Amino acid sequence: MTLRIVRLGTERHPDEGTRIGTVRRPPRGVPKADFASGNWYDVWFPVLAPSAETMKLGQAAETPAQWAVFVRQYRKEMAAAEAEHSLNLLASLSHTSNLSVGCYCEHESHCHRSVLRELLAARGADLA
Repeated sequence: MTLRIVRLGTERHPDEGTRIGTVRRPPRGVPKADFASGNWYDVWFPVLAPSAETMKLGQAAETPAQWAVFVRQYRKEMAAAEAEHSLNLLASLSHTSNLSVGCYCEHESHCHRSVLRELLAARGADLA
């Protein structure tokens, strides 16, 4: 069983399992009824999304130093109790079921998905 880190809106891997949207907002212009069938997500889970303020830091980051500021702030948010419990739950579930978490960003390297990958790996998640 594994946990995949994915870009929402892309074609699903055959063994991907439940797709979890770790985004602040649902996809624009997409009816709720089409979220799963359009390969966006099956479950919306914004607790693991960066806050609006932190997301702006990441979107504006053009240098490694600016990106590091975003990463520090996002990690701080993920250290809050609710986020910690959620990360631990996903890491544990990755050992018994297939699931995926994702965001809309085109490149994982410049997205909170890259930090989520590290946070989940640190908790022993079985990552694809």
